[in-house]
Amino acid sequence: MQRPWGNLRARVFPDHWSLLFGQIAFYSFVMLVVSGVVLTVYYEPSVSQVVYDGTYAPLRGLPMSRALDSTLRLTFDVRGGLLVRQVHHWSTLLMVAAITLHLLRLFFSSGFRRPRRLNWLVVFGLLVITLGASLTGTSLPDDVASGTSLAVLDGVLQATPFVGSALSYVLFGGEFPGDVISRFYPLHVIVLPVVLLLLFAAGAVLALKHETARFANGQTKTAKVAAVKGVGLFAFVASVAIVMGATATINPVWLYGPADPAAVSAGVGPAWYLAFLDGSLRLAPGWEVVWWGKTISLAVLLPVAVCTLFLALVAGWPFIEERLTGDKKDHHLLERPRDNPIRTGIGVAGMTFYSVLWAAAGADTIAVQFHLSMNTLLHAFQVLLVVGPPAALFLTRRICLGLQQSDADIAQHGIETGRIVRRPDGGYVEIHRASHEVGSFGALGVGDARVVPDGGRAR
Repeated sequence: MQRPWGNLRARVFPDHWSLLFGQIAFYSFVMLVVSGVVLTVYYEPSVSQVVYDGTYAPLRGLPMSRALDSTLRLTFDVRGGLLVRQVHHWSTLLMVAAITLHLLRLFFSSGFRRPRRLNWLVVFGLLVITLGASLTGTSLPDDVASGTSLAVLDGVLQATPFVGSALSYVLFGGEFPGDVISRFYPLHVIVLPVVLLLLFAAGAVLALKHETARFANGQTKTAKVAAVKGVGLFAFVASVAIVMGATATINPVWLYGPADPAAVSAGVGPAWYLAFLDGSLRLAPGWEVVWWGKTISLAVLLPVAVCTLFLALVAGWPFIEERLTGDKKDHHLLERPRDNPIRTGIGVAGMTFYSVLWAAAGADTIAVQFHLSMNTLLHAFQVLLVVGPPAALFLTRRICLGLQQSDADIAQHGIETGRIVRRPDGGYVEIHRASHEVGSFGALGVGDARVVPDGGRAR
C-alpha cells in the first residue's frame, strides 16, 4: 500500500485561491502558538487577590486577582507585551475566519463527498475546538468582560434540566465564580492546542492520501512551487497579524477593571464567532414549563438545543446528503455552486439562519444607533429567523437555475461579443464566439472563432 506522502515531489496540486483558507488557518495557528508561549512566561493563572500597584494609574490600589494583575503588567510593563497580546487575539480571529471560509468552500464546491467525508469532519472539529480555545482564552484575564461571559455560561449550565447544577459545580469548582481559571488554563495552554495540532496533522495526511479535489480545467502547481507559495503566504499572514496587533486595539482589559460577580460590562458583546449563541438567547421566548416538580426555562434550553442541532446538522451533512441522494461514488472533481441548486440553497438558508442570530446579538447597539424600539427590533428578527431561511433557499435555487440556463444558452449559441456585422443578404447578426474554445478568460473564455446564432461563420 502506497503511503500518503509517497512520491510527493512528483505530485501536482490544484492552484486556486479558494484552497488557501486551510493554509491561512494553519499559519494563524502557528502565530497563536508562538505568541502564546511568550504570554505563558508572564501570566499567572491564579485567582488569589493582590492590590494592583503597576503602571496603569486608574486601576492602582484596586484589589484584583493575580491573573488580571499579571495581564496588566504584561501589557504595560513588559516591552512588546501589548503587541504580543494583541497579535495573539487577532491571530485567533483570523484562524476562526479562515476555518469558517474553508468549511463554506468545501460545502458549496462539494469537496466533502466520498472519499473526503473525514476531511469535512476534521475541518468541523478544528472549528469547534478553536471556538473552545477562544472561549477559555478570553476568560483567563479575569476582567469584567470575561466575568460577564462566565456568568452567562453559568446561567446556561444552570438552565440545563436535572444536571445543570452539577455541571456548573464541576466547571467552577464550587459555587460561581469559583476558580475556573485553574481549569481553563491547562485546557487553553496544553490540551486544546495539542488537539488542534493533531487535527491539522490528520487533515494533512487525509489530503495527501486522497489528493485535493480540483475544479475541471483548473490550474495545478508542483510540490516545489506549492512550498514556495506556502512560505510566502505564511509571511503574509504573519505580517497581517502583526500589523493588526500594532495598530488596532482589541480586548482592552484595563478599561473594564477586575471581575466582579455583581458587575456587568456595558458596551461589550461576545466575540463575533460566538455572537450567534448570544443572539439565540435574545430571540428565545420567555417560556417556562414545570416537569417532575422542576421549573424548566425554555428561554435558555430552547436556543441551546436549536444551536446544538444546527451544528450537528453541519457536522453530519456529508452523511445526510449521501443518504438522501444515494450517491456513494468517489468524486475527485469539484462542482460550481450553480451545478447543485438544492445544496446551494440549503447552504444559503443555513447562512441566513446563522446571520439572523448573529445580527440579533447586536440588537441593542442597532436600536441605539438607528433610534429604533428594542422590542420591535427583536420581534422583526424573530420573524426573519422563521421566514428568512426558506426565502433564501427559494431565491438561491432560482438564481442557480437561471445561471444554468445562461450556461446552456452560451453552450448552444456561443458567447456574445457585442459586435454586429452585416450579412451578404443584407441582414444583421451579432458575432458569437465558441464556448468550448478556451482563451485568456478561462473555461468559458474567448477564442478566435466567430459564430453567428444560426451556427454559420461570420464573414
